[in-house]
Amino acid sequence: MSPSDGNREAPPLSVFRWLGRVEYEPTWRAMQRFTEGRGEDTPDEVWFLEHPPVFTQGMAGKAEHVLAPGDIPVVPIDRGGQVTYHGPGQLVVYPLLDLRRLGLGIRELVVVLERSVIELCAAHGIEALGRRDAPGVYVQGRKLASIGLRVRRGGSYHGLALNVDGDLGPFSRINPCGYAGLEMTRLSDLGVGLGVRDVAVQLAPLLAERLGLDRRWEFVGSVA
Repeated sequence: MSPSDGNREAPPLSVFRWLGRVEYEPTWRAMQRFTEGRGEDTPDEVWFLEHPPVFTQGMAGKAEHVLAPGDIPVVPIDRGGQVTYHGPGQLVVYPLLDLRRLGLGIRELVVVLERSVIELCAAHGIEALGRRDAPGVYVQGRKLASIGLRVRRGGSYHGLALNVDGDLGPFSRINPCGYAGLEMTRLSDLGVGLGVRDVAVQLAPLLAERLGLDRRWEFVGSVA
């Protein structure tokens, strides 16, 4: 070990942000800018938020899975996977992480996201599980949380959508994640009477622990 190795600084403190309800496309573009501009010492960030109603279509998305979008916009984006829905009452979590620094592959990150939600559910007496063939978290065959990621320059973005207490009706206008007839569920249907921000506060330490991150909350109104 060289002298400089012994003086090497620890990884920067991570930042967890509550953004509230924010429009989809500006937030997506902000994730892209963050990922493009990050360097070796850029802190990892995890954004917790809600979106107004929107369907997002992944790069592998097929038009036939968008059945009847009506007045809800459909936005083609750069994550993997098919079409999903975001809307009020759904907690969205965007992990903007240096995967190389954390020693994680994309599959390991998917598992971290799934297991954090499963652990949250267990704390409320709910048995949930992940599926290798269809990433996400399921309760009695119904999908509670969806996962879709992108990795660029070793940095992850997009992430997790956890149904808390929002309207599940728009999922009937699509084949969620490309699966016709897939039933969705939400925490409120499972006896959890918490709002989106309260769920974020409970999920954050579970996610931070599984990622091996130190935590710091910053409540901000935008990411621009």
